[in-house]
Amino acid sequence: MATLIADCGATKCEWVLLSPQKKKSFFTKGISPYFLSKDEIISLLQKELLPKVKDITIQEIFFYGTGLSNPINVKVIKQVLQFLFGKINIEVNTDLLAASRALCGNKKGVVSILGTGSNSCFYNGKKIVKNNPALGFILGDEGSGTYLGKKVIQYFLYKTFDEELLARFNKTYKTDKNTILNAVYKEPTPNSYLASFAKFLSENRGHYMIENIIEDGLNDFFLNHIYKYRESWIYPIHFTGSVAFAFKDVLQEICYSYELEVGNIFKSPLHGLIQYHQ
Repeated sequence: MATLIADCGATKCEWVLLSPQKKKSFFTKGISPYFLSKDEIISLLQKELLPKVKDITIQEIFFYGTGLSNPINVKVIKQVLQFLFGKINIEVNTDLLAASRALCGNKKGVVSILGTGSNSCFYNGKKIVKNNPALGFILGDEGSGTYLGKKVIQYFLYKTFDEELLARFNKTYKTDKNTILNAVYKEPTPNSYLASFAKFLSENRGHYMIENIIEDGLNDFFLNHIYKYRESWIYPIHFTGSVAFAFKDVLQEICYSYELEVGNIFKSPLHGLIQYHQ
């Protein structure tokens, strides 16, 4: 008998299998109900998840993911998991609740996700009681990998980068305007595609243009989200996600400049979730 926990983003999904004998973790591709149909999600999990848990009896599943503030999407994910694993105990919650439980446990705090997308909330130690809307990668997602990657592409296509950075970009990606526009406007999961360019920022730290993109993008997140919670000046500000972890020095500097208390900064909430559910 085992428990399956999923921390699922748009780019990748991290799973942990907990049983009395062992703990096993692995990855599958990301799952967003906004970009993948029910049948596509089933197909993905049949191919990438089921072989990793074969011959194991799953007793319960705690699935945390992106896009699950929408009840319709929650229903889709629950139906998918019931189709694959039968009528077992299945809880489907937002990635924001996952972050809150992992970062805060049973304590109060302001929680931020900075990964492919971005989100934030005030967590009262039991549940999310305030949530400033994230709006997704077209209208919002400030400070996210998608938001920062979009800036990288703009600097490249507008030729804002100096010769040194243009040369580095061309060497790294070997792409052009038509390829980029086709991927963004015609291919599936454009948010993940855009977010992939955020890696260029972490690989070229120290250049003033790179630092400006990072600082401006993260500062936009603070101004549009963290500032909207009066609790930000009372409780610690916690962060999780690949972008948060990669640029935690910048997040700390921004918090200090705004006289905010920095809390935990985790790359992934999964370790905290394991502790929460054990």
